[in-house]
Amino acid sequence: MGSGNILEIRDLHTSFFTDSGVVHAVNGVDLDVPKGKITGLVGESGCGKSITAKSVMGLVRYPGRIESGSIRLDGQELTGLKEKELRKLCGQEVSMIFQEPMTSLNPVLKVGRQVAEALRVHRGATSKAEEKQEVIRIFEKVGIPEPEQRFTAYPHELSGGLRQRVMIAMAMIMNPKLLIADEPTTALDVTVEAQILRLMKNLCGENGMSVLIITHNMGVVAEICDEVYVMYAGRIVEKAPVFSLFDETAHPYTKGLLASIPRISGNPEYLSTIPGVVPNMKYLPTGCAFHNRCPLASEKCVREVPEMVETGEGHFCRCHLAKAQTARG
Repeated sequence: MGSGNILEIRDLHTSFFTDSGVVHAVNGVDLDVPKGKITGLVGESGCGKSITAKSVMGLVRYPGRIESGSIRLDGQELTGLKEKELRKLCGQEVSMIFQEPMTSLNPVLKVGRQVAEALRVHRGATSKAEEKQEVIRIFEKVGIPEPEQRFTAYPHELSGGLRQRVMIAMAMIMNPKLLIADEPTTALDVTVEAQILRLMKNLCGENGMSVLIITHNMGVVAEICDEVYVMYAGRIVEKAPVFSLFDETAHPYTKGLLASIPRISGNPEYLSTIPGVVPNMKYLPTGCAFHNRCPLASEKCVREVPEMVETGEGHFCRCHLAKAQTARG
């Protein structure tokens, strides 16, 4: 493994074996998270983003399982680890912020106690005074006002932004090498969203921590990411440095995502959309999974799965059209 990446995923296949058929949620994903950088994973709901993250954390439950592939965290292979070994790593080396803090926090336990639990699990026995001091310290670091009072608060007594900061504190308290943030600004208003994104960016810069942020919000990607992966129907279809993705968009799906962002300068009566819906992951179409929604699709797109090709420096695209452009270049 190259020393430049904290996380390397290679040819990952994660499927769910249901009574009605096999759901190919993650279908051959390759993904790198460089050390000290923020990497974005974007795509529509149902494309496999969260399952990719849960595969890293060992949180894929029956009837799902990782069928094949490699997940390496700082050089250590995770896919062959026993559950006890993986659980020890998760929290210390890698932590995850889940989508909705109100449902992720236990409503009947005070938030300070919930954050302190990570210390007890991963660091062993400590006094309650030491635990409280450490939790208050991390509360201050993530910008929670009046941290001593918040320590004894219940989740319902906090605003959405404060609950999300508690979740970040819970993930950060063991100073992990990698933070996975799954839709960390869902249901937050735009002001709080900006604060949370700024906080994550600052924590990354101060601690040298790496971040994998999962979102469908291209504005979030533009705000904090260094590199971006675009996912569709279980596969990565485009990878690029963030500015290259916006300035030199290569895949028709990515172009559709960007075109669907509302703009103040646009026609207020018209909103661009991508026709059709994400395919059923039990019955993936032949060839390129996007061909039945793509305005540029050809017979080749229906027959053959395109390979990832480089269309620019560090910019890769899984599209037959991109391959033709590369060949002409």
